[in-house]
Amino acid sequence: MSDIRIVRDYPDSLTKVWRAVTEPDLVPQWTVTGRGARPVGFAPRVGARFQFVAKPVPGWRGIVDCEVLEVDEPHLLRYSWQGEENGQRTYVTYRREPHLSGTRFTYEHTGFTGLGGVIMAKLLGSVRRKMLTVGLPVLLADLDEDGAPGASSAVRPQPRPDEP
Repeated sequence: MSDIRIVRDYPDSLTKVWRAVTEPDLVPQWTVTGRGARPVGFAPRVGARFQFVAKPVPGWRGIVDCEVLEVDEPHLLRYSWQGEENGQRTYVTYRREPHLSGTRFTYEHTGFTGLGGVIMAKLLGSVRRKMLTVGLPVLLADLDEDGAPGASSAVRPQPRPDEP
């Protein structure tokens, strides 16, 4: 089995990091370094079903089906991840904890099996590292301490992948 585990420290509050990674209008701002998926129907509530929707590419329909499994705001979010219809279900966990004067964010994506799982974990791991190292710090710099876009922020709602 292959798993992804990425730990990053940010100089920002738990609340600010929580909002950046769970607010549907903000998520595409830091995932833009990958496929720029937007969460459709997401709510930080156990049992909530949602989809990450991005522009389809050959071999991928552009949709990931998810269900929230566990929430402890602002410390923990865990959800299932199914990238293909009737495909393998894997699990994503966001853990946030106070660290020094900021937040330690741990991203885990587990449950990959077989050769296809090894390849997918390697691909997704590379993309997630970039999102958490490049995309998320840029977004956090544009938010105020409560996680709201600042007055001079360039944070804007992202167009849907099917829009020009």
